[in-house]
Amino acid sequence: MENIIIVECMSTGIYFVQDIVDRNYNPIVLDSKLIDNEVGRTYNHHKQEDLKLITEDYTLITEKDTYEETLEMVREYDPVLILPGSERGVALATRLANDLNLLSNSYDNIEAMTLKDKMQERLKENGLRSIRGQVVKSVEEAIEFYESEDLKKVVIKPSYSAASSSVKICLSKDDMISNIKELFNDYNCYGDENAELLVQEYIEGEEYIVNTVSSEGKHRVTLIWKYSKVKTSDGSVIYDIMETVDELSLGEAEMVEYAYNVADAIGIEYGPIHGEYMIDEKGPVLVEVNCRPCGGTLAPEFLDRISGQHETDSVLDAYLKPELFNQKRRRPYRLFAKGVIKDFIVPYDLVAESTSIHHIGKNLESHYKTVFEDISLPGKSFIKTKDLMSSCGLIYLVNEDYYTLQKEIDFLHDIEKNAFSLILSEKSDKSNIDSIDYAEIKPLLEEANLYGSSLLVSDVLFDDLNLKQVKPLEIDSIIGDYDSVFINVSKSIHDLNGEEITKIFLNSISHVKKGGFLFVPALTYEAIPGGRKVLEGLVKTLKLRIVVPPSDYGNVIIASKT
Repeated sequence: MENIIIVECMSTGIYFVQDIVDRNYNPIVLDSKLIDNEVGRTYNHHKQEDLKLITEDYTLITEKDTYEETLEMVREYDPVLILPGSERGVALATRLANDLNLLSNSYDNIEAMTLKDKMQERLKENGLRSIRGQVVKSVEEAIEFYESEDLKKVVIKPSYSAASSSVKICLSKDDMISNIKELFNDYNCYGDENAELLVQEYIEGEEYIVNTVSSEGKHRVTLIWKYSKVKTSDGSVIYDIMETVDELSLGEAEMVEYAYNVADAIGIEYGPIHGEYMIDEKGPVLVEVNCRPCGGTLAPEFLDRISGQHETDSVLDAYLKPELFNQKRRRPYRLFAKGVIKDFIVPYDLVAESTSIHHIGKNLESHYKTVFEDISLPGKSFIKTKDLMSSCGLIYLVNEDYYTLQKEIDFLHDIEKNAFSLILSEKSDKSNIDSIDYAEIKPLLEEANLYGSSLLVSDVLFDDLNLKQVKPLEIDSIIGDYDSVFINVSKSIHDLNGEEITKIFLNSISHVKKGGFLFVPALTYEAIPGGRKVLEGLVKTLKLRIVVPPSDYGNVIIASKT
């Protein structure tokens, strides 16, 4: 069986392994050397976690101390292809393939393929629109460039990095000076010191991804995405959502043509480009190319549902089946469903006790999967999100119904803004929780009982009530739905974490019959982390409608199932 080597296999690149096995080749993963500092170890941790997602068998080898030793090790496997599985693998994979005379892009173009300043220079040389910028090694050089180009807003970034690591938008010269001093004491996402930085003019416009695959110098689009990013108060640029583009809007076809020209200019003959572009009043311009599969750990099943194909398989077609590649290249670009990836943004440094987002996600009609940091042990630390690596998790959505999908995106934004403890729950002080007095809830119970069959989920069970009653930790024993569900808990959830509390409330709410009502008094929703808005988030997770409060019942959540 012939071998195919994937260099630095992580994120979407891990799916090469399955596709290689499916084509009856043997996958070999070449792991790069660890940069032994905190940032490098964090990057390596993410990579090792990604490798755990691979279900097929593969051979793992590790980069040697010198390139020559690595080349000889790889030569012994006699590979038919060497492919980059992530950004850090592009240079090594290309060099190895060139030295072994395998199908590949020319290593002469590697700087234009990997360095953010050199790719812009290559565009300018080829008469394509480019972004003004300069690599600087000091604050003084940055100031000189800023003033000589009469700039107002600039972007600072490492010339070699990924995942928006150390990218800053600066609104003034003073802002630039402050940020550049900070970044010179920082690292790129792999753990390399920022000995020099790229300062570029800021382009104001809409941001896109155009993913292409090339074979024998011919290019085809695999998928187009549109970004929504957020700029934080400290100038960091962080991901919010990424959504697929089907029907092209004004200016987007021109962007695709420009993307083909970019691929030609940087010398791409084979394989993928994950290209990031802006469209402003002057038209499209390249932000950067990444000559490897798109990030985001995009599973084949997810992409196949959206477009009927997935990128790692299309890349293998480009090398192994150029005739099939050309057949697909002539097909119109059409999507079967819309896809969205939502990154969860941590608003400040915190220590999380639990997360409930898995339970929220699986109740969304568009849900494909949720990927979240492991919180198996209480007390997991999270830092304020400043780039892609410091997002606490992702949720993948896909739906043929765009209206439903948009409603669910809006709902996730609402949760993130107003009920963040459903995403990351911190340990809260529950020492002042009181039991709910029967006299306080009697009028509401009488109201609930008017609707027909009723279920009371309560810390205390009452002998004189003619309705079904159950304690919260026994809610799993209930079968069937009710015309009204009343939740009366506080003390019994005192020692539970946020996820355990979420399970109880979602299970309780799920027993509301279609056309029925839910009642939750204040002392119940005040007993949970995040309070009323969190409980309202759980109510809307199960698609109940929050009722406009009647004037004679204060401090109570009433919801209906329509």
